[in-house]
Amino acid sequence: MQLEATTSMSVARVSVGQLELDPLNPRQFGRNKAASDAAMIADLHRSSDLEELLQSISANGYMDIEPLIVLGNPGDANASLTVLEGNRRLAALRLLREPGLVAAIKAKEKLSITVPPIAEGLRPTLDMVSVYPVASREEARSFIGFKHINGPARWNAYAKAQFAADWYREGRSQGIDLATIARAIGDKHETIKRMVSAVYVLEQAKEEGLFDIEDRYTVKFNFSHLYTALCRSQYMKYLGLESGWAAHDPEPNQVPADKLDTLKKVLLWIYGSKRDGLEPVVKSQNPDIKRLGEVLAHAEGRNVLEAKRDLDVAHASTEPVESRLTTSLIRARDNIGEAARSIRGYDGHDQSLLDIAEDVKETAETVHDRMRKKRREANAGVEE
Repeated sequence: MQLEATTSMSVARVSVGQLELDPLNPRQFGRNKAASDAAMIADLHRSSDLEELLQSISANGYMDIEPLIVLGNPGDANASLTVLEGNRRLAALRLLREPGLVAAIKAKEKLSITVPPIAEGLRPTLDMVSVYPVASREEARSFIGFKHINGPARWNAYAKAQFAADWYREGRSQGIDLATIARAIGDKHETIKRMVSAVYVLEQAKEEGLFDIEDRYTVKFNFSHLYTALCRSQYMKYLGLESGWAAHDPEPNQVPADKLDTLKKVLLWIYGSKRDGLEPVVKSQNPDIKRLGEVLAHAEGRNVLEAKRDLDVAHASTEPVESRLTTSLIRARDNIGEAARSIRGYDGHDQSLLDIAEDVKETAETVHDRMRKKRREANAGVEE
């Protein structure tokens, strides 16, 4: 089935007061049909930073160049129109038009958004906007998908994945697969397939009460961490996923029931938990996702990670003991060398620093003595 952007839409001018934010907008992290306007605008700001757009509109007025795409009938002045494309612009217009909304967002969402003043002469530009009406979400999907996935106004990875997953779910009964969707939105790679698979894993985790991205420790949601991890063999094995599972069109609930506890651990190691005060052990995609995968494939590494929540320590435990010794000795030599170069910073008054130096000396002597003994024993064995 070939999907093409609709060309049958006609432009209309409507009051901004008729427009409603879309709670199913792919930019929304916690998409919820009952979400308040304050919650939706806060989410939009967290995912795409509205302040630059607010600054532009306040300085120049609203430039009505590209119509918003809306669901509904603009010919009815009393009708509410859901904005399918242009939620950031609507959010900015609402913030500039409704001072009380800023206070509500701060009170309810604990988020401060700076709204610059707008000259009175520019304020009338905030009242009316151009819209393209469509009869259904499906009618606008190709256009919106191409624009935000491979076009000039790209969404972040999670928004892209949400959009493709929604389209895939609703279109399967009509014979629309992810390959068709990828062609329609200009994706020439397997990225969309991997992204949708990861969305399904997140949805399974939420439905099972294991993890919710709203509870992530950091403000930024690094979705690419997850879909990159799920393509690595160590994660697949640890989570009980079929090898190469993400190469197929995805299905819900692919993590087996007996692996749900491990899924929770992986998501908390990658994203942490704000509620429980757990920081993620993954700080950056490269090389931490690779290192975490190597830890998951190593029993001792997993035990250390669960006990200490320290990826460096856990990964070190996966290395052969010979490599660990070499690395530790070189690091110790470098550190003590740096201390020697900084000795002028010691004024002789701090007894605790001297005590630390004594501990270092005793430990170094112990290591040296034990290594010398092993060396003598090794040489004696050769002579025999």
